[in-house]
Amino acid sequence: MTAIPKLRLSKSRFTTGVQCHRYLWWKVHEPNAEELQPDIVLRDRFYQGSQVGALATEHFPGGTPIALPFYEVEERVEATRKALDEGAPSIFEAAFFADTTYVAVDVLERLDDGFRLIEVKSSSSQKDEHILDAAVQKHVLTSSGLDVVACEIMHLNKEFRHPDQGALFVRTDVTTPVDEYLSRVEPEIRAQLAILDGKLPDIAIGSHCFEPRECPFVGRCWPDSPDHIIKLYNVGGVKAAQYMDRGVHWISDLPDDAKLPHAAQRQLRSIKTGQVIVERGLAKALEPFDVRLGHLDFETIQRAVPVWDGLGPWHQAAAQFSYHQEDGTGGFTHAEHLAEGPRDARPALARAMIEATADAERVVHYSPFEKTRIKNLQQVVPELAAELKQLESKLIDLLPVIRNNVYHPEFQGRFSLKYVLPALVPELTYDDLVIVDGMVASVEIARLLFVAGKLSPEQHERTRHDLLEYCKRDTWATVKVLEKLRELAR
Repeated sequence: MTAIPKLRLSKSRFTTGVQCHRYLWWKVHEPNAEELQPDIVLRDRFYQGSQVGALATEHFPGGTPIALPFYEVEERVEATRKALDEGAPSIFEAAFFADTTYVAVDVLERLDDGFRLIEVKSSSSQKDEHILDAAVQKHVLTSSGLDVVACEIMHLNKEFRHPDQGALFVRTDVTTPVDEYLSRVEPEIRAQLAILDGKLPDIAIGSHCFEPRECPFVGRCWPDSPDHIIKLYNVGGVKAAQYMDRGVHWISDLPDDAKLPHAAQRQLRSIKTGQVIVERGLAKALEPFDVRLGHLDFETIQRAVPVWDGLGPWHQAAAQFSYHQEDGTGGFTHAEHLAEGPRDARPALARAMIEATADAERVVHYSPFEKTRIKNLQQVVPELAAELKQLESKLIDLLPVIRNNVYHPEFQGRFSLKYVLPALVPELTYDDLVIVDGMVASVEIARLLFVAGKLSPEQHERTRHDLLEYCKRDTWATVKVLEKLRELAR
């Protein structure tokens, strides 16, 4: 059995190195770095990817799985060679090592004139970065003596609807773009190995820090300053890099008459003066809020493989809400709902939400998200469509009021509640909560609904409690932010 060196490349390392050699160096030399430790959201993505991969193998009957631990690399390569010698029609997680690079092919399918390499993705479309994955695999397989005559990306079908409307997977042939990229693979491998044998490379920051996805080490390379151009409202990493290419690294370097969105103009004024900017139109923008108000917030689940009727891959479905309403005496009542069990949660949630919001004249939400979910519920729960339509008509969004009239230096170019709340209402934060992020909440709800049998009663109740507290904080946040806005308007 051929020994495989410890400091090797792999498919994931290769694609990391193509994005940035500095990122690759850290990934290999600091595998235990805090930035590389997967949080609950990333672990859930891994789980869902495994689920998608397992479903994909069902389309290849008679296939041979290489069912060995991932760290038994030599044994996996040997088992793959044995399956090939025995004429397996297809092999799942077929392992190969050549040119100092290790790859595991999701599906290797035997054809009359060679083999088809199939990369399975949990995304709902074929993306440019998938070509890199397939190309480095074909390079290694070809170097191992296999004749790979076709390459495919097998991904989720965005047109599929649960439970059985359409095919779950789409197979896209990428043989031509993979072959066009192949000549670049071997030189890139040589370059990456040279980088790994040396000291940390000095790589300038730029758009590659965010493409095809944000590098986990951005915090090590980019300045952490509210004045840096990356913090400019609505700029994003790619546009920030374009500014930097033109020599603009700081927001304060922008001229006062720079052509910017109005929110970014207020940000520029705030940075240059160090003051909170409040437009004179704030009072008028708040006039529609001078009625009996409720405050509504949703949390959702989002699964690669749909779980409820009518859902497609990665569609969001409401599974929790929190609602605060003024009681007419200066106080507030609170209502909440959190799904329980794997059955479709949307009908019960819709009924509870309609009942809770019935007495409100207007219902405050933050961003278009809640309105989108209520529109969706009208389709999903048609027997309540009229009541949900009435609720939709009551909705009033607080986000544009802030974005169009207020800027605080601590917003750092963002207007999500996670930035707005601590800036405007510093005594109220999310710091005391276990769950402080909507994506984490989504994963925890899914865990509660679909893995509940694997949770102890204590874990189950603790997770429910943490979810309810997080959603409740979001609606109380809009209550307190609105109070602060009224003070600023005065």
